[in-house]
Amino acid sequence: MSLKPCPILINGNWSVPETAETSPVHNPSTGEVIAEVPHCGADVVDAAVNAAADAFEGWWQTPPIGRVRVLMRYCALLEENFESLAAMIVVEHGKTITEARGDLRRGIEVAEYACGITDMLKGEVLENVARGIDCSMVRQPIGVCVGICPYNFPALVPMWMYPMAIACGNSFILKPSEKVPLTGIRLIELFEEAGLPPGVFSVVHGGKECVDALLEHPKVAAISFVGSSAVAEQIHRKGTANGKRVQAAGGAKNFVVVMPDADVGQAVEGLTDAAFGCSGQRCMAGSTAVTVGAAADTFIPAIVDSARSLPVGPTHQSTTAKLGGMTTAAQRDRVAGLIQAGVDEGCDLLVDGRGVKVEEFPNGFYLGASVLDRVQEGMRVFDEEVFGPVLNVMRMDDVETAIEMAGRVAYGNGACIYTQNGRIAREFRHRVKAGMVGVNVGVPAPLAYFPFSGWDYSFFGDLHLQGRESVMFYTRAKVFTERWFAPGEGDVWHKDD
Repeated sequence: MSLKPCPILINGNWSVPETAETSPVHNPSTGEVIAEVPHCGADVVDAAVNAAADAFEGWWQTPPIGRVRVLMRYCALLEENFESLAAMIVVEHGKTITEARGDLRRGIEVAEYACGITDMLKGEVLENVARGIDCSMVRQPIGVCVGICPYNFPALVPMWMYPMAIACGNSFILKPSEKVPLTGIRLIELFEEAGLPPGVFSVVHGGKECVDALLEHPKVAAISFVGSSAVAEQIHRKGTANGKRVQAAGGAKNFVVVMPDADVGQAVEGLTDAAFGCSGQRCMAGSTAVTVGAAADTFIPAIVDSARSLPVGPTHQSTTAKLGGMTTAAQRDRVAGLIQAGVDEGCDLLVDGRGVKVEEFPNGFYLGASVLDRVQEGMRVFDEEVFGPVLNVMRMDDVETAIEMAGRVAYGNGACIYTQNGRIAREFRHRVKAGMVGVNVGVPAPLAYFPFSGWDYSFFGDLHLQGRESVMFYTRAKVFTERWFAPGEGDVWHKDD
């Protein structure tokens, strides 16, 4: 079959470079290869960075309202092309159409938020810091910014980065995941259509060689990364060693505590989405349910029934499937191996999603929902981020023990509690060690106006993605101290001296 090309973008020109290495893009529902991605080397990265550096000089001088007008046209084009973009996410990622629409909608909300940059870039002024001397501060863009993205949210994660970077006056280089590049390419085509000048945006593809070249290039000012914690730590270390500003979001182990007084229906609905939505391939997945006391008696049978009822199927053809294929066969096999590790270490496998078959597409990367009960600290499924449709269940006697257990985990993305007791909820949200906390919600991911606030091994850097922290990340402060003299005032120099 004819494969869809994956071009790069440099200085306004799309092209497909000849590279020594390529990698396939699959339709997870069928297993077929739908595109080939070129792996760019240092020479291509150098050309992209130099073009971005040249374009930056003109773009940052564009008045903020002019940049906003481009963004507003971009938002309109995203809405006009919303369904075709969502369908593209379904085909290359495997999400359901509902999940794909959510992926895209959350990304658009960041672009909409970026349209308010004229207010967010306002500086500060203080008159008479000393007699006749005024002090003021403005924020200016930092230059060439880079976004290195994972495969799990083809629209949202890139749009966490580039709308705010470009609104602040920077140029931007996107390296989408080589597993799901098609959505990112189309998003940038629409940005060009909105009137973004050539060179302000570049697109490159590849693996380690490409990433290393971006991290080492002297003209790159900032790196934004989302991916596993192990890689995030490496990106942060190498980027900062090369003088870059770096924000690197990593993985997670997110706990959802279910109290005995919780509304079981709400808890099951929330955990079903949190654990199995997007096939569990998200860093905010509610991957571990912690039942407190008698909550286990009602919650566990109900979540088992819910997991068993989730239909698996080809999301590019079906609107009834709740779980599609996992994005890659390798990830499906890894998750299946972790399920077996849980069984081997003594867990009770209440629902087994391995071996699920979709007759019309036997080569799809399918894995059904799974539930492992009686998970304990120290097991592989407890220690590792599973990143698949697997719910771990732990049983504890009291909420204090649950809070203490969560505090021992290296990660710190999200934590939630289901309860009708305000005092317990307040104590939990105050004390639990996580940057994003939910009460009676399964996924506490914030909207565009707040930072995506991971802690500890879930984030490396100082300033987070999203919200006003992104403005601070993509700009730097310049402070003016000014004094103006009247003619002859303070003139102590004499020509006869």
